[in-house]
Amino acid sequence: MGIQSDLDEDSLAEMHEINVTPFIDVMLVLLIIFMVVAPLTTVNIPVDLPVSTAKPQPQSDKPLYLTIRADLTLLVGDVSVTPELLELTLNQATGGDKTKRVFLRADKTVAYGTLMGVMNNLQATGYLKVALVGLEDTRNTQ
Repeated sequence: MGIQSDLDEDSLAEMHEINVTPFIDVMLVLLIIFMVVAPLTTVNIPVDLPVSTAKPQPQSDKPLYLTIRADLTLLVGDVSVTPELLELTLNQATGGDKTKRVFLRADKTVAYGTLMGVMNNLQATGYLKVALVGLEDTRNTQ
């Protein structure tokens, strides 16, 4: 007892090709998602940073302060210094100990780019432990 088919043998042969249409559809959907999400992750929004409410950390006996004044002059402790002599002055103040923490404070009118330039200068000279100094929020003390 046999089964007879009206189809010829060529139409029953296996196809060895992959249907790529669903893959292309998925890739286009992913492309659209990334095109929408990417600009949202790199938005430049002006930010007015809040005052920190974190508990102050204990400080060493004699902290080393690097200050940037509103007129962009630098002070290591109470000594005025030029950017070129910053490394030499820091080495004298720390005794060459580059692991000592440097407390960086700047006037609020100092541009962010200037502050980053000083931080880059500190990194280039080997002082990697930099702490930013700010005011404590006295409104929310409990």
